[in-house]
Amino acid sequence: MKPYKLLENILLDIEEGIKNEIDAFTLSKRYNLSEVHLRRLFSFAFNKTISGYIRSRTLSESLNDLLNTDKNVIDIALEYGFGYEQSYSRSFRREFGISPGNLRKSGQIVKILPPLHLFDENKINDNAFFGPEFVIVPQFHMIGKPHQIPFEISIKTAPNVGKLFWENERRQIKKTINPDVYIGFTHKINHEKKYSEYLPSVQVRNLSCIPQGLSGATFNTSTCARFRYIGQHHFYDINREIANKMYGAILKYMNDENAKYSLLRDKIYFERIDASQYDGNYCQMEWFTPVTEK
Repeated sequence: MKPYKLLENILLDIEEGIKNEIDAFTLSKRYNLSEVHLRRLFSFAFNKTISGYIRSRTLSESLNDLLNTDKNVIDIALEYGFGYEQSYSRSFRREFGISPGNLRKSGQIVKILPPLHLFDENKINDNAFFGPEFVIVPQFHMIGKPHQIPFEISIKTAPNVGKLFWENERRQIKKTINPDVYIGFTHKINHEKKYSEYLPSVQVRNLSCIPQGLSGATFNTSTCARFRYIGQHHFYDINREIANKMYGAILKYMNDENAKYSLLRDKIYFERIDASQYDGNYCQMEWFTPVTEK
């Protein structure tokens, strides 16, 4: 199943299963995925654990019965899948900062978690795309094989040289950090001559030992926009069509006059792929660029 439809169905199943003790195990069986990969996929897409999301949605929905009926708390607890009133009350207090009984008495306003939804802007060829969110990326070092790539062929050429690096040169690099994580680093962007330097690379502890023919670079601590992509294909198969649509979605944000930040993608950016997260069905890619407040 394509990622967009899969995630859409999972969100709907959670809402429909709130009173039927829906959980990650049940969903993984329903969609023929391992529970581990389902959890990773959900967390990557929504920046929430699936268990935490189900718990928050269950507790938020239980407020309707708590505040609009005279049902006993124990009956509400059982109806929403909690085995004991005490376990419901403990989870309720952690979620809302008040006990169910005290909320009934006080009429205090509490913040709930509404259902998550997907929208047209989250879809690329039935695959899923999210962002931006804004994060701090700490300084890191990388070593890779440098390539000077003209703008007009960058979308086609970058994946090809990245694949060659991943299959060959990366084995020469020692003292790597997260050796399963590919970093495609675009920098030294020359707008006058219409080319940039692309460094397919892996992260290293320092730049003290760079193999011959390779090059090192440092990304300095920056506030960045982060976009996320999930595709039903191997990470090698991120092609021109997919890349064009991703950049189109990114450009849409860049041209939004109401956006708080300006993206600095005309200066530096990088994509990040954790090969260990590929489950034979779905690849995951992150794209980062520094931002500045408008």
